[in-house]
Amino acid sequence: MSWLLLKIQANEQNADAISDALMNIGALSASIEDANADTASEQAIFGEPSSQHIEYPPPGIWQQNIVTAMFAQDIDISQVINALSTQTNISSFQYSTETIADQDWVHATQSQFESIKITNNMWIVPTWHLAPDADAINIVLDPGLAFGTGSHPTTHLCLEWLSQQNAMNSVLDYGCGSGILAIAAKKLGAKHVVGVDIDSQAIIASNYNAQQNQVAIEFFDANAFSQQTFDLVVANILSSALMVLAPALAKYCKTGAKLALSGILEDQKETLIARYSEWFNMDTPKQKDAWILLTGTKR
Repeated sequence: MSWLLLKIQANEQNADAISDALMNIGALSASIEDANADTASEQAIFGEPSSQHIEYPPPGIWQQNIVTAMFAQDIDISQVINALSTQTNISSFQYSTETIADQDWVHATQSQFESIKITNNMWIVPTWHLAPDADAINIVLDPGLAFGTGSHPTTHLCLEWLSQQNAMNSVLDYGCGSGILAIAAKKLGAKHVVGVDIDSQAIIASNYNAQQNQVAIEFFDANAFSQQTFDLVVANILSSALMVLAPALAKYCKTGAKLALSGILEDQKETLIARYSEWFNMDTPKQKDAWILLTGTKR
């Protein structure tokens, strides 16, 4: 059996209404995506600091969107559009359709994830793949359970930075997600590694991934995490959260500790550098695509 995808252009005022109406009409699924995703115009929607250093509340949705709905192949799209117009009071839509064949969706999903080379001696390897280099540091992850698979530039920047650190003793991965950075630190030789996150599912995923990699790491809910200090702290989270967490992350660092921050867009770096310079001697930023890695040493 084949399926029909209906893709409708929408804005921030009507995307939710269009998505909800499509489900009411009989769509098997509906999703909203940034129409400018993976371009220079990609928009952050989580209350990021502006270039004028003003913190705006999260808009909750992108300004330009694509609403995608899946229907059975025999659906009459003209009837769907008419019903959609009636339910939303929108007179016309710009849309396109695409037919997709039924397939082994598990295999299709898995085929999208290949092993990722971070450095000459570090790979991220999906659980269903053999490691390309058995002698390398191989971090085994199930992308279906992960909140970070190494493919995003921010994760890549953090992993590269970790691989360049020497004699890591204690490491804190704040906002651990999938646990990928904590696992990498442990496999790189860190003696004591802790991961912290506010999302209970992230803790579950991190513990699972640590077991898959046969490493011993402690993972905690951020709200229940007791005050400790570390030789190295890495936080790959949104820049708005990094602004708020600056005093706490500084307290987690011993004097002389190394800090790495990512999840930062280029026009946000100066704000973060100014914020963290209160406690750290900040290094020259590193960049991958539109994303920035900030590092520093605790005074």
